[in-house]
Amino acid sequence: MSARHRPPAAIAALALFAALALGGCASAPPAAAPGAAAQAAPAPLPANPADPWERWNRKVYAFNDAIDRAVLKPVAQGYRAAVPHLVRKGVDNVLGNIGDVWSAANNLLQGKVQTGLEMGFRVLTNTFFGLGGLLDPASEMRLTRHSEDFGQTLGTWGVGSGPFVELPLFGPSTVRDGLALIADRRASPAQLPETARGRNAVTVIGVVNTRTKLLDASALVDRVALDPYAFIRDAYLAHRRESIEGAASLVDTGSDVGDDAPPPAATAASAPAAAASAAPAASAASAPQ
Repeated sequence: MSARHRPPAAIAALALFAALALGGCASAPPAAAPGAAAQAAPAPLPANPADPWERWNRKVYAFNDAIDRAVLKPVAQGYRAAVPHLVRKGVDNVLGNIGDVWSAANNLLQGKVQTGLEMGFRVLTNTFFGLGGLLDPASEMRLTRHSEDFGQTLGTWGVGSGPFVELPLFGPSTVRDGLALIADRRASPAQLPETARGRNAVTVIGVVNTRTKLLDASALVDRVALDPYAFIRDAYLAHRRESIEGAASLVDTGSDVGDDAPPPAATAASAPAAAASAAPAASAASAPQ
């Protein structure tokens, strides 16, 4: 029978079947359960309670790291390649001898009288028998360096560290240590020259010297740290906590807590912005006395 003579009922049945078949092919898959999407999406990393300003700190870290890679690191590499080790060691000794005066004062302020007196004798020994600090006979006499800053002194006095903060140019710090930088900068070698040009020159020398010493540490961070920012932050906080708590529990015992030999991770913590963390910025150095 031709389509022209097919009964209307048969034609209607065929049309209904075609409509149902096409509708089944075009229908969307069933919706996922409400909790399925939440389970599939990766959970956000938990916030670090010591770093409530992490989003801002990461931006500052990226800024510091860009300056380090573009300027400080290449200059430090050139300085190490061009300047003989003996000369670099002499520069480091002189800067370290001046810094030892402030460390001696902080040891005494923390109640570590024996360590503070040893640091004082160390300064006198290197100044008078080490050609003004160019040489380091005090280390050969076992007058060990015990480096301390005012942030550690405040911590020993019971002042809390406050949140972690990445300071522009100065690198990893905390609220307490950042405020203590005001006193530390006033006691830095860069404040000794009377002229702005002299202060700027000492600042640059200190920056390059410190960054040169941390070239290997920064290379370690680049090799092993999946998240350099978090690695540096955690290492810095751990080292500061250890040095302050150790100093507070060993007051006036002459212990080696706070020596110039921090753990490798703590050393690497200051590498990306190392130069500024050890010496004041040039603008600060040129400020009127």
